[in-house]
Amino acid sequence: MRILRFLRIQWVALRFGLDDIVLSHERLRWLRPWVNRVLFWRDLSTPRAVRLRLALEALGPIFVKFGQMLSTRRDLLPTDIADELAKLQDRVPPFPAEEVIATLTRCYRKPVEEVFASFDREPTASASVAQVHFAQLPDGTLVAVKVLRPGIDAIIAHDLALLDTAAGLVERVSADARRLKPREVVKEFEKTIRDELDLTREAANCSQLRRNFRHSPLLLVPEIYWDYTNEEVLVMERMSGVPIGRVDELARAGIDLKRLARAGVEIFFTQVFRDGYFHADMHPGNIFVATDPGNHGKYIALDFGIMGTLSETDKSYLAQNFLAFFRRDYHRVATAHLESGWVPANTRVDELEAEIRVVLEPVFDRPLKEISLGKVLVSLFRASRRFNVEIQPQLTLLQKTLLAVEGLGRQLDPDLDLWVTAKPFLERWMRDQIGLPALQRRLLAEAPYIVAALPEIPRLLHQKLLAPPPASDTALKALAAAQRTRNRWLALVALLLVVVAVLLLRRAI
Repeated sequence: MRILRFLRIQWVALRFGLDDIVLSHERLRWLRPWVNRVLFWRDLSTPRAVRLRLALEALGPIFVKFGQMLSTRRDLLPTDIADELAKLQDRVPPFPAEEVIATLTRCYRKPVEEVFASFDREPTASASVAQVHFAQLPDGTLVAVKVLRPGIDAIIAHDLALLDTAAGLVERVSADARRLKPREVVKEFEKTIRDELDLTREAANCSQLRRNFRHSPLLLVPEIYWDYTNEEVLVMERMSGVPIGRVDELARAGIDLKRLARAGVEIFFTQVFRDGYFHADMHPGNIFVATDPGNHGKYIALDFGIMGTLSETDKSYLAQNFLAFFRRDYHRVATAHLESGWVPANTRVDELEAEIRVVLEPVFDRPLKEISLGKVLVSLFRASRRFNVEIQPQLTLLQKTLLAVEGLGRQLDPDLDLWVTAKPFLERWMRDQIGLPALQRRLLAEAPYIVAALPEIPRLLHQKLLAPPPASDTALKALAAAQRTRNRWLALVALLLVVVAVLLLRRAI
């Protein structure tokens, strides 16, 4: 079975001329005329990126999802291929309603009629991993029911094995391909798609995002009904709205498109810099806009299989870099790279600064509103590769999401200036992270631990200050005396911090 599938992959690759992409390498270019004579019947006039996209679509849904994931690695792929792969749509024919009913009956251990007051056997959406049906709970609540495809585990395991084999062959054949680490890319894809097979994980993602935006005037996130949710079935609040890609329909519904575009940017930066937790699959099929009177003009987020997370270090690094971009302060961009620890410590700042200037200066030689913030980030990643920077997976997800947000925003408002919209948000975030407000917030967060440790401090200080120095020579005694002096100063500083924390805690209470 695997051999037949592998032969089919080879046939599709030849039919769409993917070998021509490999033979375009200067070391193999001499082979191209001979191969093209043998395979004279092929039409290779279509651009290589388009042929690659068509080939992945012909190979099926798992390869489509792999192509979608590859499109996020713009730090590795040529621009034309990354742009084309981003067009891949995860649409497949639905599986029969009988199989859906069988899955639900097995998961709930009772007939579907006893679980739902009504269940629509016709799916409302179908993708490679799952499909969605509308239903109604016994209390009348309208819900959407997402059901995993039967046997999807075996299909994914089979195609992943083939992808890993193909990646290994590519690594052996091409030194350039080894630089792209194809087997590591396949492993990253395997982790992502296996996470999508557990719908409780997606439900938890949705629940977290809903909590983060519970009182938001800009974004709606559906409620999860946990009593009906398990690894194979996800039941959430049914949301209604207009897909964000239907701009004409939004305009007819009275939506202010310019305001909607700005709101999308604000939602994105709020997720990234306030929460460090963001929806990382924001293509038009997953974003709707509410048109009902109570929520008119609000975004609706759907499909939470892929989420990104950022640490405080990641957020600080990004904010400092973005603000340095705005000011064209390439030295600050370079030092931020070093401070983040993602560039080797022995990297010369002036060399990194010069590389960043070469890449970004042409970008800024145009009106700000024409500059893509996402593409600036991609350019920065590419410049960093020369200095052995390992781009973190969460940042590739961020870059992919930022490009999607920019695309959606400029589809709604061609004059959207992302820089003007984002700069005040970033400056406000930096002010919150530096100075007395940040110190007060951190001390308040640590206050319970400090108060709990207060009774122990006198005893610990007494033991530390009065402990005899180790028996040794004069140098060790001098070192011990110096250490005792430092300990006294540290004790004084610790006591002052405790006093400040207690005062702040009392004022907060």
